[in-house]
Amino acid sequence: MTDDMLSVEEALERILGEFHPLGPERVPILEALGRVLAEDVYADVDVPPYANSSMDGYAVQAAGTAGASRQAPRRLHVIADLAAGYVSEMEVTPGAAIRIMTGAPIPPGADAIVRVEDTQAQGEWVDVFVKVPAGLYIRPAGEDVHQGELVLQRGMIVRPPEIGMLATLGHPAVQVVRRPRVAILATGDEVVEIDAPLAPGKIRNANSYSNAAQVLQCGGIPIMLGIARDRVQELTEKIRAGLAQGVDLFLTSGGVSVGDFDVVKDVLAAQGEINFWRVRMKPGKPMAFGRLSFRAKRGISLVPVLGLPGNPVSVMVAFEMFVRPAILKMLGMTALARPTVEAVLMDGVKDKDERRHYLRARVEQQEGEYRAYLTGEQGSGILSSMVKANALVVIPEEWTCAPSGARVQAMLLD
Repeated sequence: MTDDMLSVEEALERILGEFHPLGPERVPILEALGRVLAEDVYADVDVPPYANSSMDGYAVQAAGTAGASRQAPRRLHVIADLAAGYVSEMEVTPGAAIRIMTGAPIPPGADAIVRVEDTQAQGEWVDVFVKVPAGLYIRPAGEDVHQGELVLQRGMIVRPPEIGMLATLGHPAVQVVRRPRVAILATGDEVVEIDAPLAPGKIRNANSYSNAAQVLQCGGIPIMLGIARDRVQELTEKIRAGLAQGVDLFLTSGGVSVGDFDVVKDVLAAQGEINFWRVRMKPGKPMAFGRLSFRAKRGISLVPVLGLPGNPVSVMVAFEMFVRPAILKMLGMTALARPTVEAVLMDGVKDKDERRHYLRARVEQQEGEYRAYLTGEQGSGILSSMVKANALVVIPEEWTCAPSGARVQAMLLD
């Protein structure tokens, strides 16, 4: 442990260096939404698999419409009706037409479609008012995708269009990067369950639930371990129970600040290799990071652990800066940072220290620019400031204050 504080960038670099994309799992295609593909997907058929009509109208031979106009229509004999989902064995000749619906296969002999709007039905006959070129309104086989083509590439994020393409190609399931399992443990004698009555000196376990929601929001699976009291045996048992559930990341909240009881630090250190840091940021300065070891079937396994601060805003901001990027990296994502915009700070900040400050704010677009309004008091225990915020305004380390009207970077949370 060193007295020097790490920059946010240095802390993040050290943390992300311990994480890699997880292995693949096969899931139903709707469960793949928002996930990263872990396999290439090739087309085993042409899409569409046959030439078909892109319009409701009449399948004709283009030569049979030569010279057609409103004043001098070409009258063709309607020999059949053809709906989507069916095929016609009847052949279209120069003087004939088949009434056809959108998506129906092009019948033999036809080489163009006349829109129904350009015709007038006359019993078994149809008057055609326009000359059409060969190929008009015909979608050829393979117009979208050719058989053997690489359609979806490993590493892509699956969106609704990719879901549709998987269905088109007949894939009810697909390989995606596995979701990380994240153990979440609150510590402290003062913390009680959220449905417990509040006795003097006690607080409810908000941190575990806000962290679990953040884990879910970025694609992980939270494993809730409850609360560990400041007792070596209890904390040790909770950690081992979490590791036994096959987690990919372990989160604790509380017990890593200067002045905290040493039991959390001692137990974390005893269970693995842990470094205790101070990061040049506010809120969220104290942090622990390292690896917990446990004996698995294949020998000793190591699980990364992040010890977050105890105050509710600190724990959420620290999650945003360090845990969220780690989870996204395990998910195979490459864009790890929140989007940021330049905004005008509408509420000034005085007497800032040398840490990078993350201020809770409401960012709105007004008169062609983004404006950031602070959401009240910025203390690390004021969770309501996060409730009202849709962004974190970043005030650089070198600024001694942030006057109203200053242009700042705002990290968007919504």
